Amino acid sequence: MTDLSALVLRVRERAVQQAEALPACVTDQDIAVAERELGFALPALLNRLYRQVANGGFGPEYTLLPLIGAGRTAVSEYGPLRSAASEYWPQGVLPILDWGCGMYAALDCLDPAAPVLLFEPNAGPEDWADAWFLDSPSLAQWLGSWLEGTGWWEEEVMMAEDAQEPVPWSDASQRLAANG
Repeated sequence: MTDLSALVLRVRERAVQQAEALPACVTDQDIAVAERELGFALPALLNRLYRQVANGGFGPEYTLLPLIGAGRTAVSEYGPLRSAASEYWPQGVLPILDWGCGMYAALDCLDPAAPVLLFEPNAGPEDWADAWFLDSPSLAQWLGSWLEGTGWWEEEVMMAEDAQEPVPWSDASQRLAANG
């Protein structure tokens, strides 16, 4: 079993424990439709999560958005974020979890490492690049934080005296400049 397979299995086990009922998984055809609509491929791990765990409804706090389907989905959120407000949402950055209050966990699908980003617009930044933070260097590490209870969103972690400040996303200015 590969490390990726083991991680997907661990995520599935945790998701089943936490959810009363998980949505059905998506199909390969669903993935193809989503990627066509988005204009970019999903990272391998995200693809597997939606195909082998569920179409959203698992993960940290407010849980991953469904990829596709009725209602709010990652695909349906991406379109308006990109078209209506492209000055603050980079191309290829897929919202995967809505933290509320305008905040998102988003996956940089154009970076081979697939880092998870935090979009936090509530400070009213003069430069939208200041609203982007690196939440985790990879989706695998972000999921590991969830599985281990060590993510910043965990109350004990957030309230600890040595709580880490968010790290700015170093590529934000460059990626946002490419929007224009």
